[in-house]
Parts: sequence; C-alpha cells; structure tokens
Amino acid sequence: MKGELQASTVKSGIEYMVWLTEWYRNNSSGKGVGFFQIGGGIAGDFPICVVPMMYQDLEWHDVPFWSYFCQISDSTTSYGSYSGAVPNEKITWGKLDINTPKFIVESDATIVAPLMFAWILGW
Repeated sequence: MKGELQASTVKSGIEYMVWLTEWYRNNSSGKGVGFFQIGGGIAGDFPICVVPMMYQDLEWHDVPFWSYFCQISDSTTSYGSYSGAVPNEKITWGKLDINTPKFIVESDATIVAPLMFAWILGW
C-alpha cells in the first residue's frame, strides 16, 4: 500500500518451485547439492520436494538425489509429528536415497545454527 514493495517481491509457491528446479538442475552435477534444513514441517520440507517432483512428476530420469541431508530441529519424533519426522521418512517419499548421508541435530536452532555455521565457515 505504501508503494515500497511490489506484489512480485515474494514468489508464489509455483514460481519458487520453478526457480528451485532450475537452480538445482544447474548446480547438482559433480559433487551434488546437500540439503541443510533448519526446523521442520511443511515450510522446511517444501524445497526438498524439488527432487521427487522432477523425477516422479516431470519424469526426468537424470536427476540426482540430494547429496546429504542435515536438519536442526527441537521437535521430537512421535506418531503423526510431521516436524519431528526423522530423515529416513524422506526415503519413502523419494526425497532422499537410502544411501544419502543423513544427520539430525536435536536442539534449539537459534543456538546450534550459528555455532555450526561459524565452524563450517571457519570463523
């Protein structure tokens, strides 16, 4: 309303998935692309679905799986808890391969993520 942002500033779900598909295709060759998820649930799981969408829905057969999966979550595993679903659950939906290295850090992401990023970036 103030004219500070355009309505197109935030992509729609379809625009985001198209962009992510193109990005993944351009960056997943060679060593592949890992997936680092902070939190869980549908919002955290949406981008990982680009891989099964490409080979299941678009029927592209040259799509590599994510090269690794790491999640920071404070949600505990329980029956029916989507946010607390363990990484192996993603195998059954075609999001990860059975041999994909999978890690879960059960902690508060506001504490753990900065520590992990500092170590990864060598700070």
